[in-house]
Amino acid sequence: MEGWVIALIIVAVIVLIAVIIICWAISVRNNFVRMRNTSEEAFATIDVYLKKRYDLIPNLVETVKGYAKHESRTLEEVIKARNNAASATTTAEKIEADAQLSNAIKSINIVAERYPDLKANTNFQNLMNELRNIEAELANSRKYYNGTVKVFNTEKDIFPKSIIANSMKLEKFPYFELDSEEERKNVKVSF
Repeated sequence: MEGWVIALIIVAVIVLIAVIIICWAISVRNNFVRMRNTSEEAFATIDVYLKKRYDLIPNLVETVKGYAKHESRTLEEVIKARNNAASATTTAEKIEADAQLSNAIKSINIVAERYPDLKANTNFQNLMNELRNIEAELANSRKYYNGTVKVFNTEKDIFPKSIIANSMKLEKFPYFELDSEEERKNVKVSF
């Protein structure tokens, strides 16, 4: 074979390898965009349920106020936690504010235990049932979000995909985790 034919074959192989690498990089980039959008959508779903919970809390507090007048400190803490949660803007702030609000809501349950008339109130029962439903949906949404975050963060860290992720300046998504030791404890139920 002549020298120019060999050179042409070498150039063709190099171009083919370059095209394959470029196509792979584009595919990886597009996959990261899809995963990021999925994680952001999952967090937006959590946001919807958080908003429903924020909107429910003032009604719950007003119902409790009528029965538990000297529990104003507890109710003020719930309102403060709700306002902090509603004003949170970043993902990390929302995660922290949600944990604080969850703890504050537990205090309403404690107050309700002290006031049998409150527990028997139909409006209070309806609000608490709605809150339980929202909490269940929140738990499912958090689980889904954490699953999408796991996939995204794992793919971001795997070599050679990490090269593309770093060139895109992608940050890891935070997990929606329980912060307090109290929330991690097993609940003791006695009959």
